[in-house]
Parts: sequence; structure tokens; C-alpha cells
Amino acid sequence: MLEKKTFTGSTVDEALTAAAVGLGIPSERLGYTVISEGSKGFLGLIGKKEAEITAWDKTLEENEPEEEKKVEVKAEEVKAPVKTETREQKKETAPAKKPEAVKKPEETKVSEKKEEPVKKEEKIKTTANDARHFEEGKAFLADIFEKMGMNVQIDYQYDEEENSLDINLSGEEMGVLIGKRGQTLDSLQYLTSLVVNRSGEHYIRIKLDTENYRDRRKETLESLAKNIAYKVKRTRRSVSLEPMNPYERRIIHSTLQQDNFVMTKSEGEEPYRHVVVFYRRNRNGEER
Repeated sequence: MLEKKTFTGSTVDEALTAAAVGLGIPSERLGYTVISEGSKGFLGLIGKKEAEITAWDKTLEENEPEEEKKVEVKAEEVKAPVKTETREQKKETAPAKKPEAVKKPEETKVSEKKEEPVKKEEKIKTTANDARHFEEGKAFLADIFEKMGMNVQIDYQYDEEENSLDINLSGEEMGVLIGKRGQTLDSLQYLTSLVVNRSGEHYIRIKLDTENYRDRRKETLESLAKNIAYKVKRTRRSVSLEPMNPYERRIIHSTLQQDNFVMTKSEGEEPYRHVVVFYRRNRNGEER
């Protein structure tokens, strides 16, 4: 039975992204009608109205041939792997040989040192000056939300283990603050970091989150990485993911670090740098 649902977003494109996630299908399979294109409001903030669409899986109406070429896959396009095991897949689940001591330069699990996890720093206790800057950061965010006409609860807590100020936002319509793939939330986090650290005694990391978005995004990327690896092992074709920031690329690399049948590498320049997942071959270039 054809299922139609309503989705919203800051723009029609963001509503389409929400529809792809909500229906669990790639964007090219979406059928949709636009109910409202929304409005930007004054300066893009005040009186803003969200776009609204009705969307469904159009493959339920017509059968489309499966794309066999190299494709770019978005993080929202997470599909559960088919559990039926073929003879070829059973071979892949057998214990793999130990990797060769010497590998080709391009066969690097984690691309560059820039994307390696940051070493843990020593605990830094907060001072009265730090506390003052924490309040300045909170006031900065409150001022932004007031101009946006939003009522947002701002709570923060300092984590000595991570040397980070964890700020949590709560209220209605938090999707507006998250933005497309967290871009708005990342921008607010960066600006808040500038305010808090502009004259502090030491650098403090700022972690801005709402509705547990950071953890949910991490789980989405981990599921994406595993399903893409499954596809690469099945088709022996490399797959390029959408452009991601360094933090999200590290999640993909880390998730597939122990997979003996696929490799990952980063390609391109910022802000279009992305991860490529490809099938691992032995030193003679032969398939495993």
C-alpha cells in the first residue's frame, strides 16, 4: 500500500532530506508534492515559516532499474542489508588472512594525520574567569535566539575529563537550530567557542547539542558505513560518500577499521572532501 507522509524543513530541499530519512529511502526514490515553500522571514530569522511537502516511495508505483554505476551516497540513505547469505558472502565471513606487513600507499585505512583522534589533555579546573566567560557564551546564544523569536532553554556543564563545555539547547522547533546535516548547529558552536575563548586563561572546547543530535548523527553514520561496506563487498565496486567534515569522516574510517574486506580513504579538498569505500585486494591486485 502506498504510504504518504508530511515533512517540513527550512527549505523544500531540507524537507526532502527529512522525507528521505523518515521513509528510509534514497532521495532519487522520493515522489513528492509541495504544500508550502515556506518563507525566509525578516533577515532570515524573524517570522520564518517552514516549507512543507507530502512524500512517498515512488518505486511502489513503478519499478526502476538498479543503478550499477559508481554512486554518491548520502548519509540519510541508510538501508538495512539483506540477511540472505549467498555462497560468495559465506566465503567473506570465513577467517581472513593476516594483512601483509607492507601495503601500497593508497591502501590506508585512515587517510591523514589530521583526522586522527585528538590526544586527551590533562584535567583543567575552571576558574572564576572561566565561569564568567561561560555566562557570556550563554548570553550570546540567548541574544541570538531572542532575535530569532525562539524560546530556547540553555543549560551547560563543564567536563574536566574532556576539558569541554557541554551546552544543551531545548525547546520547540529545534530542527531549525540543527539545520541540514547539523550545519547550523556547527556554526553556532563555532561562534560560541569564539565568545568563550576570546580572553580566557586556557582553551576550552565547546560542544553544542540539542535533542541528542550528535549521538543520533554518529549512529546514522556508523550504520551508513556498515551498509556501504556490505554493498562494496557484494558488487566489488567503490562507493563515494557525500562531503563530510573531519569529525564525520573519522567516524566512517573508525567504523570500518577492522573490516578485512574493504578499505577507506579521503579524497578532494574542503569543503568537498569525502570518504571513498573500496574493495580490498591482495598485494598482486587480485580479489580476495
